[in-house]
Amino acid sequence: MTQQNQSDFQKLIDEGNYLNVPKVGDVVIGKIIGAGRREIRIDIDGVGTGVVRGRELFSESKEYSNLTPGNEVQATIINRENENGEMELSFRFAGQQRAWEELRRLFTTGQTVTVKILEANKGGLIVNVQNISGFIPVSQLSPEHYPRVSGGDKNKILEKLKSYVGESMDVRVIDVNEQDEKLIVSEKSVWEDAQKNVISQYKVGDVIEGEVTAVADFGAFVKFDALEGLVHISEIAWQRIDHPRDLLSIGQTVKAEIIGIEGSKIFLSMKKLVEDPWANVQNRYHVGDLVQGTILKVNPFGFFVELDPEIHGLAHVSELSEQPVEDVTTVGKQGETITFRVVSIEPNEHRLGLSVKAVDETVWKKMNEKEEKQEAGESKETGEVEVKD
Repeated sequence: MTQQNQSDFQKLIDEGNYLNVPKVGDVVIGKIIGAGRREIRIDIDGVGTGVVRGRELFSESKEYSNLTPGNEVQATIINRENENGEMELSFRFAGQQRAWEELRRLFTTGQTVTVKILEANKGGLIVNVQNISGFIPVSQLSPEHYPRVSGGDKNKILEKLKSYVGESMDVRVIDVNEQDEKLIVSEKSVWEDAQKNVISQYKVGDVIEGEVTAVADFGAFVKFDALEGLVHISEIAWQRIDHPRDLLSIGQTVKAEIIGIEGSKIFLSMKKLVEDPWANVQNRYHVGDLVQGTILKVNPFGFFVELDPEIHGLAHVSELSEQPVEDVTTVGKQGETITFRVVSIEPNEHRLGLSVKAVDETVWKKMNEKEEKQEAGESKETGEVEVKD
């Protein structure tokens, strides 16, 4: 063969156009013709002989253990010709390709798989699916494993997630991208499907009885009939509370009404089962009344005040003194009980205004006179005429 012919022949081989010679990266199928501890030789029918050796021989898959002559295997070409003129092959890459194909199938079918938790970080859990590293974000954990930590302390969240290492979870593939080596799985998706039949038995307005399973800044979770619902802090009681733990504790049995169902999310209300105390507030308190109230919380804008366990009011900073108040604690402190005057009542908005400065009869009289003048001015502007008997 002339040098030119050899050059053309090599070019054909390099381009993979001669006798359909496979290229680097292709997966080929062949039969084992020799198996040793350090290398395996494979006959690639119509192409030649390939060899798998070194780290390319080892794989986490049991599929490649105990291979014997005659076994048919798949391997990936990593070099078309080594120093011995043989194709250099890899079980490792072939296994990965098959793994990604299987992951794509799992994604398409939505099939559930069981995985073992290998590691944890602040964002979620690391698992292994088909020998490919995958990730379960915190948001994709079921309610049973979701790390509900008061205040969202990241260190406590990580501590909770680490407690799952070594456990097994049923998950579903929700995102798979071989190019970016991205694999996201969800435990929550599996849990949601399992709950559909149970959730369908409930509707908005139903009353449930369950056990408080977690208490967070924003509310409390209540478990009932293998389901779990959220009672937002605003739905726990009619009165204002600083934190759900003021009224609820883990393990406590409570009743609540279902006020919303969104997919697998169930929203509950405890206060709807109790008569709204604001409905008859005007039978208990009247504008102008002098009342004793306990300061529950001090803010720069005023005091939150408890008149009774059900009715709380607000004494705005502008109502604390006739003179500008720079430090509201000079007027009252948390836990202190002082006298207030009721200056406004808005039952529909669940608001009751209190005043310290109006406790003084003279100030209260001036305030009323001012309001009367304002009302009279408004009447003139609108053309209203006051009719006297």
